[in-house]
Amino acid sequence: MSFKKTSSVVTISVDAAETAANTFTQTEHDLQLSPLDNEVFVVVALDASPAPPDAIAAVDTSTSLSISTTSRTSVGNIGDNNVLGASESAIRAAGFVDGGVGFQQLATEAPTGMVDYIGIIATNNFFTQIEGAGNAAAKSGGVRLWGYRARADAATYAALVQSEVLSS
Repeated sequence: MSFKKTSSVVTISVDAAETAANTFTQTEHDLQLSPLDNEVFVVVALDASPAPPDAIAAVDTSTSLSISTTSRTSVGNIGDNNVLGASESAIRAAGFVDGGVGFQQLATEAPTGMVDYIGIIATNNFFTQIEGAGNAAAKSGGVRLWGYRARADAATYAALVQSEVLSS
């Protein structure tokens, strides 16, 4: 491993909230890493919990939430290089006279014990994105990251920062 753990596992909890109903909103969260010391944040687990969408008869609604290492212009999914995790709650009601049927899609769970980490944040921050669709009110959600600080060697740090910046 080309980085050395410098802290125990810490938990970071943040909120994500739309500025208005059905409006993409991104929030930046500062990790206060030291670039002079080649400090990175190694993410070992995460959880994303978007608020449930509104149940409106005959209207499909959803709330989507993602966590990324770089700034985005839309909510991401785990197929995107810079996305650490994503979650969506949806209600499919188009064609129904009642509130429809609820669905939840999670892409935030890491295979416990099978990997050393699920991502490395090399720059000083991470981002949360949230957006609802078809809702009457603005939605919010919560994000929790578990990880530790580490010091990378110079070559590894340079490669991680370049990879993170290029994935945006």
